[in-house]
Amino acid sequence: MLFIPTLISDVKVIETTPFTDDRGFFERRFCRNEFSAAGISFSMAQINRSMSKACGTIRGLHFQRVPKSEMKVVQCLKGKVFDVAVDIRENSPTFLKWHAEILSPTNGRSLCIPHGCAHGFQTLEENSEVLYFTDEFYSPDHEGTLHYADPAANVAWPLPVTAISKKDNDASTADMIFSSRKKSHENAEQQ
Repeated sequence: MLFIPTLISDVKVIETTPFTDDRGFFERRFCRNEFSAAGISFSMAQINRSMSKACGTIRGLHFQRVPKSEMKVVQCLKGKVFDVAVDIRENSPTFLKWHAEILSPTNGRSLCIPHGCAHGFQTLEENSEVLYFTDEFYSPDHEGTLHYADPAANVAWPLPVTAISKKDNDASTADMIFSSRKKSHENAEQQ
């Protein structure tokens, strides 16, 4: 496994080299020892899979709040996706910056998305399937969604949106998410 850093701290592209022969191929998609050697502490809690029928579908930008924030390792099993991590760590030098990778079974890439980043993707082919490994259990009480078209993040999605959930389409912008956090913090300090 090769772990390639990006401009966003702790967001890593993971490349694997499959072993191929006349039967097909075999490749390791996760190894705790190799992750640890790359400085990534990852203890798997859940594995989730999604399938999106239409090309141009957007899922995200999802995150979970502390204390249930999650790290994800995302890979595409079928089709092709434009996979995005947005840094939502307020004290980060790359706050609201994003990094995207095209993930497909052909290129064998995965994206490691650390705690404090929102994640989403857009399908570039019909019937695209994505597998997510997470280090925290899903917690509806801690989930959040950053609007996919938030001008503060300004993600350059490659295609027009053809399908999106109501929840994702109605998501908050960064201004709304972070101003409410700031107000909660200020209110707590005043009490």
